[in-house]
Amino acid sequence: MKPNSLSRLLLAWTSLLALLAAPASAADRKPNVIVILGDDMGYGDVGVHGCKDIPTPHMDSIARNGVRCSSGYVSGPYCSPTRAGLMTGRYQARFGHEFNEGQGTATFGLTLSETTFAQRMQEAGYATGAIGKWHLGSQPQFRPTSRGFDEFYGTLANTPFRNPLLLDSKAGPDPARVEDDKFYTTEAYAARAADFMKRNKDRPFFLYLPFNAVHTPLQAAQKYLDRFPAITDPLRKAMAAEMSAFDDAVGSVLAAVRELKLEEHTLIVFLSDNGGQRGQASDNRPLRDRKATTFEGGIRVPFFVQWKGRLPAGKVFDHPVIQLDILPTALAAAGVTARPEWKLDGVNLLPHLEGKTTAAPHANLYWRFGPQWAIRQGDWKLVAARDPDAQQPGLLQDLKVTAPLLFNLKDDIGESKDLAAANPEKAKALKAAWDAWNKELAPPAWLPQPQAAKKNRKNQ
Repeated sequence: MKPNSLSRLLLAWTSLLALLAAPASAADRKPNVIVILGDDMGYGDVGVHGCKDIPTPHMDSIARNGVRCSSGYVSGPYCSPTRAGLMTGRYQARFGHEFNEGQGTATFGLTLSETTFAQRMQEAGYATGAIGKWHLGSQPQFRPTSRGFDEFYGTLANTPFRNPLLLDSKAGPDPARVEDDKFYTTEAYAARAADFMKRNKDRPFFLYLPFNAVHTPLQAAQKYLDRFPAITDPLRKAMAAEMSAFDDAVGSVLAAVRELKLEEHTLIVFLSDNGGQRGQASDNRPLRDRKATTFEGGIRVPFFVQWKGRLPAGKVFDHPVIQLDILPTALAAAGVTARPEWKLDGVNLLPHLEGKTTAAPHANLYWRFGPQWAIRQGDWKLVAARDPDAQQPGLLQDLKVTAPLLFNLKDDIGESKDLAAANPEKAKALKAAWDAWNKELAPPAWLPQPQAAKKNRKNQ
């Protein structure tokens, strides 16, 4: 071989080795995934859903830069059940995670037999971080760093916004109380999220960001309260201040994504864990009722998906979707094909949101929350929920519910006109479909009230 030819060959070989050794560019690597979860948000408390007294420009921007799912649901009208479904991509009642923990349930937590969202993403080569409210078990075996997250910063259950017990997986195994009155979890979580992204900007990451905003107790710094001089109701003003702080935090997260030049390489999902809570001045309009019911006000939530350069901007997607879909959608974005043995109930939403198919993602969606239940099929919904006219015992598992009510949600999003008597065959068919699904479920692994503590321990 001539010297010049040998030199060219060596140069080509050296260049190839250098290329193979170089880190993957942002365009070549798997996309990042960020899931931002609000807590007890009212459906009507965001601008794109018509809110007038609380500006939410950053939350709204996710919808305007991506897809707003107008029929976005969660599989539980309560904090922990929704998180269990989100973390597994499966209806949480399949494995008994039907309620929040009850007193005496020391072994409460997301069952170890289930594989989590974070574990799936770790297997796909992702850095994983959880920042915020966990609420899937406080014992060591249930904590985020035991369930697939590389790091965790936040609280293990419900907490005040100020002076909470924070757990920092990088600082040690034991929680430390924050004693600074100026500390505010909403701000702290946004700052830690930006830090996590900066530290992992050169590899694909999955960031789970479940804020405790706007769950009670209603706490906000004065600077946020001062934004709403026109709101005279103290409770609504506190809610507005919390929402405004939450929106600022979302804006900080989005700004960090932009600053890292990852905006077109990051799938962002924003939603709430359930509807607004009674007594916290949230606004669920135009939906009926609130958190802890299977009426729309308990299970239908703000649900926005952004992936700049991949998903259309400003699109409204009207077919029903559910938080169970987030896991398979993220896996598909990462190039992972879900296996049949995983038995996921969620589906990959990407072809639906991109407009590659006009089919509905789901034939049916289902709910069970103690004696309350519902099924949605197309525009039809059959529901038995907390009876507002009955004297209630106060125990979620013992609630008196309505007779099955039938609604056409396309014409009646507020569930005001019962059509069961006029459409008995439709009501019968939907009830049969729900009954068949219900037979697949496990009994609750625990009950959520102190009176059930002895029974809870017996069932563990």
